Amino acid sequence: MNTIRVSGICLNQTPLDFSGNLENIRTGLDLGREEKAQLICFPELCLSGYGCEDAFAHPEVQEHSIDSLLSLIPETNGIIVCVGLPLVFEGNLYNVAALIANGELLGFTPKSKLPGSGIYYEPRWFKPWPEGKQAMVSVHGNKYPIGTQIYETGGIRIGIEICEDAWAADRPGIEYYKQGVDIILNPSASDFSLNKTHRRQQLVCDASRALETVYVYTNLLGNEAGRIIYDGEILIATSGELVARNQRFSFSLVGIQCADVDIQKNRFQRIRNFHTPTNSSNTCSVIHQSSFQIEHSIRLESNPAAVPVAETREIEFCKSVSLGLFDYLWKTKSKGFVLSLSGGADSSTCAVLAASCIWYALDELGMEGLLNRLKYMTLNSEVPLEEQLLTCIYQSTENNSLDTLESAETLAKGLGAEFHIWDVNALTQAYTHLVESSISRSLNWDHDNLALQNIQARVRVPALWMMANVKNALLLTTSNRSESSVGYVTMDGDSSGGLAPLAGIDKVFIRHWLKWAEVHLEIPELKYVNNLTPSAELKPESENQTDEKDLMPYEILNYIESLFVGQGKSKVEIRELAQEKFPNSDVALFVHRYFTLFKRNQWKRERIAPSFQLDSYNLDPRSGFRFPILTGSGD
Repeated sequence: MNTIRVSGICLNQTPLDFSGNLENIRTGLDLGREEKAQLICFPELCLSGYGCEDAFAHPEVQEHSIDSLLSLIPETNGIIVCVGLPLVFEGNLYNVAALIANGELLGFTPKSKLPGSGIYYEPRWFKPWPEGKQAMVSVHGNKYPIGTQIYETGGIRIGIEICEDAWAADRPGIEYYKQGVDIILNPSASDFSLNKTHRRQQLVCDASRALETVYVYTNLLGNEAGRIIYDGEILIATSGELVARNQRFSFSLVGIQCADVDIQKNRFQRIRNFHTPTNSSNTCSVIHQSSFQIEHSIRLESNPAAVPVAETREIEFCKSVSLGLFDYLWKTKSKGFVLSLSGGADSSTCAVLAASCIWYALDELGMEGLLNRLKYMTLNSEVPLEEQLLTCIYQSTENNSLDTLESAETLAKGLGAEFHIWDVNALTQAYTHLVESSISRSLNWDHDNLALQNIQARVRVPALWMMANVKNALLLTTSNRSESSVGYVTMDGDSSGGLAPLAGIDKVFIRHWLKWAEVHLEIPELKYVNNLTPSAELKPESENQTDEKDLMPYEILNYIESLFVGQGKSKVEIRELAQEKFPNSDVALFVHRYFTLFKRNQWKRERIAPSFQLDSYNLDPRSGFRFPILTGSGD
């Protein structure tokens, strides 16, 4: 037998926090030693943080990253370690993984496939490594090999694919396979989106089978830089079988997953299948050999290869946003959340998620660990955490119903939040009278519909910001992706806030999730909102205003949006497909309305608060779908 223990370590890093990032890595090394790991793979760019953006170009970022790397080298005795950092070579910046073994830096493997779409912008900062290039790079006066290469150390042959490298058809792994590597490491910074874990697992399993190798995948964890949530997934596969997978969405800063793998089994398989290594290609070669040997044939009583059951889409949504909110809270040193709780679906979802982030953190970290993470706050041990960290405010005008008040108040009290009721009708009337006196006429619903609706949304905001300032808390805005898509949001009104947790998810899913949460999260107070018809409640009660009456059925809106933004279909194609899917609806009207509203409201999307990437696409022009503010009216 030739069995070794490999491990992936996920890290909750922060861009430019070099000391904090290094501390997490050292904690990971300690965990690895405790678990008797012989090889450790850390995530992509973990020394600097993945989300440094244009700061990557600053020399001090590059220098701090190198300093962190060099400080780690003496701490790797008896172990093989892979860490990621930005590295300058020949005047260009590269996204590289460094391999260290037994206190010796073996070299650097640069990333060759750079993602540049959606939330990714790597070509702005990094250069792709040229195929087949091998060179030497100077680091503090010492020369090290750099290139797509195989490292032979500890009696095993190791190749590295960095995140996107593994998703390309001409991946580096093909050359590694030709030269008979034993292990391929994949340090990643792969954003979370719903159901993405299934594609990742398939990728890792298929790679281990097709490349006849052990494949170790390690992702970042948590809300690293603001918009992207990382699930901290660690996957280890061999011979097409997933042998280890960790629990995702941890609230700990560092997590580890190990597996004992039989390298000889893959070597035997390659020989039996006549897939013997060949050096016919010059793309990569064994350019560093180390005499360091690791002890094989280990035997442990524990079972590190247990594979947890994957989460459902509903659980993924809840855990990912809860983790994102919690990280945003403590990384900004905010002292809680403030939320305008209208009693409707969106604000109720935000309230539940804000409370859930407290519950999940408390469950995993315990009170002591939670208080240590929030040590910048002065918390009262005699007052429930929910009451101290979540403030919900219902703001009524003459157009709000008792049903939404009951929904908001019941939910807030059920969650344990601090709750207030503010009557803002007088403020609305004051602004209305101010304008009326200036234009010498009365405003009315026949001629001034939009103005009379919007002022109600806007007068709610100044006091919300004031409450957030007084509490030094984070103001959440509640708009969802469906409303952003058609501009069904009041700028400087319900769009106001420091963070938009739901801007990356559609209204149909939100309504479905609330019904799921009522049962599975055991929040019976959600029955009130689940029995309501979504309405902005900005028109007089006699108007019987509903969101879908103002817009169109949300199911049709989401279908049109997915075809246009997600698949690039034309207006004509969308009309035909929608007519087939919804034969009994006025599809032509809805498609025309959608495109009119989408084009008209890009300026609103440009001003949306920072939001989370939660689905396969989003409408935030800074991290998702970019669209011109001014456009023509044609198809």
